[in-house]
Amino acid sequence: MPRHQIVAAGLVVLDRSKGPGPRVLLVHRPAYDDWTLPKGKIHPDEYLVSCAQRETLEETGVAASVEMPLGKVEYQVGGGDKVVHYWVGRPQGQKKRKPDKEVDRVVWLTVKSALHRMTYGDERMMVDRAVEATETTPVLVVRHAKAMDRKHWSGRDQGRPITGRGRKQSRRLIPLLDAYGVTALASSSSNRCVQTLKPYSKSSGHEIETWAALSEEQAKDNEKGVRQVMKRLQHDALKARTPLAVCGHRPVLPAMLESLDVPVRAMQTAAVAVAHLDLDGNTIAVEWHRPRV
Repeated sequence: MPRHQIVAAGLVVLDRSKGPGPRVLLVHRPAYDDWTLPKGKIHPDEYLVSCAQRETLEETGVAASVEMPLGKVEYQVGGGDKVVHYWVGRPQGQKKRKPDKEVDRVVWLTVKSALHRMTYGDERMMVDRAVEATETTPVLVVRHAKAMDRKHWSGRDQGRPITGRGRKQSRRLIPLLDAYGVTALASSSSNRCVQTLKPYSKSSGHEIETWAALSEEQAKDNEKGVRQVMKRLQHDALKARTPLAVCGHRPVLPAMLESLDVPVRAMQTAAVAVAHLDLDGNTIAVEWHRPRV
């Protein structure tokens, strides 16, 4: 009989704002009397990166955005096999958290002190990877949410809206974009793309910049224009170190992805590709997220 698999996620949060080197965020769990990285089990229909961000906030009071993926740790527990996925986290703020039965102490330590105090060797490996990882800016390419079929829409195609399922998909994108700390939003000027980013725009307060060059109508005869827009958006995101999300159409996605040196693959409605760019604009890691509806 196959063993039950428990899926979890966590962050190696590095604070580089003080001192000559980064500080690492650790928690003490009284039930196990161990020192560990913040992590926890995924909720149904939750994105892994959203789980990592949520669990870090719940266990430490630290709000962190997600950066480079670090890999996963696997081990056996009483209920089956546990897999924990980790990312680098960048702190964005911290609130006081009262000690409880799950976590009674939260500390920031130098890398050397953290590695000495940590209980588990596989988690120390994640800290080593995080410290060595290149600092990156995530750029998210989003395929628009499920839209009304063309045969059922009598108006201009640019005005075709998303469906009820599409609206659910769009709302489910909020925690994913929030996890990566997205503060810049760009979209094809077509209604279905703008509507896909609208829920996150409203929740975050960030405006959507629209580009006609990313629409199906203009892109089919001007792939060069798509690449030019993408390069401009990448440049601005890197210059300000501003995580960016760009929403486009299935026929336009190949040019959008290629401009980021991301391998082209089929994407479902509301699927997201994440390119992690170094300071020179090179894509050094890619992640793919499937829709949750």
